[in-house]
Amino acid sequence: MNQDTRRQVRENAQYLRNVRPLDPEEIHEYVEGEPHPAVVRQVLREEAFDLGLVERDDGTFVPAPDGRLSVSFDGVERFPDDHEQRVLDLLSEWGGIEWDRGDSGDRLRERIRDIKERYLRGQGVEYDELTALGYAVYHLPDYYAVASHVLADLAADGLLPSQLRVLDVGAGVGGPALALLDLLPDDALLDYHAVEPSAAADVLEAMLDDVDGNVRWEVHRDLAEDFDPEGALDATSRGDGDDADAFDLVVFGNVLSELDDPSAVARRYLDALADDGTLLALAPADRNTALGLREVERDLADDGPATVYAPTVRLWPHQSPESESWSFDRKPDIEVPSMQKRLDDAGGGTGEFVNTDVQYAYSVLRRDGRTGFDVTPDRGTHAPMADAEQYVTDRVNLLAIKLSHDLSEREGANPLFLLGDGSQAVDHFAVVTEASVLNEDLRRADYGDLLAFENALVLWNDDEGAYNVVVDAETVVDRAR
Repeated sequence: MNQDTRRQVRENAQYLRNVRPLDPEEIHEYVEGEPHPAVVRQVLREEAFDLGLVERDDGTFVPAPDGRLSVSFDGVERFPDDHEQRVLDLLSEWGGIEWDRGDSGDRLRERIRDIKERYLRGQGVEYDELTALGYAVYHLPDYYAVASHVLADLAADGLLPSQLRVLDVGAGVGGPALALLDLLPDDALLDYHAVEPSAAADVLEAMLDDVDGNVRWEVHRDLAEDFDPEGALDATSRGDGDDADAFDLVVFGNVLSELDDPSAVARRYLDALADDGTLLALAPADRNTALGLREVERDLADDGPATVYAPTVRLWPHQSPESESWSFDRKPDIEVPSMQKRLDDAGGGTGEFVNTDVQYAYSVLRRDGRTGFDVTPDRGTHAPMADAEQYVTDRVNLLAIKLSHDLSEREGANPLFLLGDGSQAVDHFAVVTEASVLNEDLRRADYGDLLAFENALVLWNDDEGAYNVVVDAETVVDRAR
């Protein structure tokens, strides 16, 4: 097809899009040479994002809805069967129908062991075909669940447009991509770009191969450090306007810990965000990667151009945290995927190759100054955690974000929760010594919720090197959002 034919199809679509549904059977008559309607349909599909069109079941195209993305989400109970079947097909192509047994099963189990061991030691992993398949079996289900929860929250907060352009940096075998595709309603438009240089890109492309509907996708096999996001935008411009050549969402999913200078790389990708765009960083919940994520967050937000939207919002203006803040969220486990059970059973059934935990650290950054809480504390009412040394042993009022689930390790121990207000120099932990209806919001609140503490006793815990915010019968805790 020549460019003149494409131009004429676009011009007719632009003229008729607000008049009536665009029918390729009609439009082909208005194009010089009358190309086959199937050719017109293909052009409209390829240009749909730039033209703001969605394809309906009857084969016609209509204007895509404007505004914010609205999704339906009730949690993740299991890794979807259709996604798992694609992974099983890849495993069968690689190792035969009984890929989980014999030499192929032994090799795959040994590679997964090696991946986990290298991860615990902080060592790099060589991404060949076997490693990519190991990630698909062992990590893809929980990565999918994690991304589903966080992306659904972003949509619920109105941070994602219904015509959505996404850059997934270090996309791996497809956790965020599949989660996003499953969340999108039928009338949403998605322009998805993945940056993945390793053999994981082969798995990702296979997972996306039969994607239809109103989705345009491309996998860029470049290192995150080398990829030019502006180049990808130039190639897929969606029209006029300040944000025409910008991404609405940039995702770093479990990749920052693998970069030599993660802050510098992430800072460069901030420049590719739309003015009202969002950068989402995800990391495993273990101590090293979760704390590494917070270091990048602080480099970008406290020493750079971004603002923390969630969860570790800086409530006090011109204040930055210096505490360790090992903070992560936890969701219900997913069901054991059949591919993990097969691999584990063939290796002795010890559970070594089952991974159903959904625990993760995350950071949501913005360029427009917007945060998850429209509140500015008043020193006349609330005490900043930065001044804790001045009011230790006193009862005070605090505004704080709940940054953990219950951390108490012994049965019958006092419930314990990490808190933060964005100003703390050291960690603060709420300790519930006397539970009551007046403070039950602390226990019931979700991770990341804003809480108001009234008459809480602040003590220094020398053993832990942290402050305890004692919640007793005299303390009132309410949700502040």
